[in-house]
Amino acid sequence: MPTVRLVNSNSSCSGRVEIFHNGNWGTVCDDGWDMNDAQVVCQQLGCGRALSAPGRAHFGQGSGPIWLDDLQCSGTESSLTDYMITVRLVNSDSSCSGRVEIFHNGNWGTVCDDVWDLNDAQVVCKQLGCGRALSAPGSAHFGQGSGPIWLDDLQCSGTESSLTDCTHRELGTHNCGHSEDAGVVCEGED
Repeated sequence: MPTVRLVNSNSSCSGRVEIFHNGNWGTVCDDGWDMNDAQVVCQQLGCGRALSAPGRAHFGQGSGPIWLDDLQCSGTESSLTDYMITVRLVNSDSSCSGRVEIFHNGNWGTVCDDVWDLNDAQVVCKQLGCGRALSAPGSAHFGQGSGPIWLDDLQCSGTESSLTDCTHRELGTHNCGHSEDAGVVCEGED
C-alpha cells in the first residue's frame, strides 16, 4: 500500500508531500490543496494539527509522477492515500495481461468494458510497467470478477499516469454486470 512522507524541510512534520505508489515516489498537485488536505497528512504522520498548507512548490519541486490532484478532503480521512487506486491484472498466466482490477476503499473490484478501448488499456499497461497495450478485450475475456465494479465509461487518451486521471463516472457508479469486465493484453515488462 502507498505511504506518505514530507521532504525538503528540517522537520519531519513539514515539507513537500510525497506519496509512494506503484514503486515510485511522486508528488501531490496543489490544485484545490487546502487546510483540510494538509490536516489529513498531519494526522496520518502523527504530526498533530495542520498549521498551514503552502502550495506553489514552497518546499521545492519534486520529480517523478504527480499521483494526486484536485483533492477535496474533509480533514477527517485516515489517510491521504484513501484516494489512491492500486491496479492489478488477474486470471492470466502473465503478469502483463488479465482482467483489470482496482483496489479502492479496502476492496478489489473490476472495470466495466463500456467504451473500453486501447487508450484505456495503454494507461493500465503503463501504470504496471508492462510496456505498450496490444489489445483491450472486454466481455469478461479473462473471466468474471466479483465484488464492486469500480469504474465505468472510462475515456482515456492513453497518456494519463493512472486510470483515475481519465474521464469516468464516479467511482462505484456503473450500469454493468461482471459479464462486462474489462481486460488488457500488454506487450510485456518495460
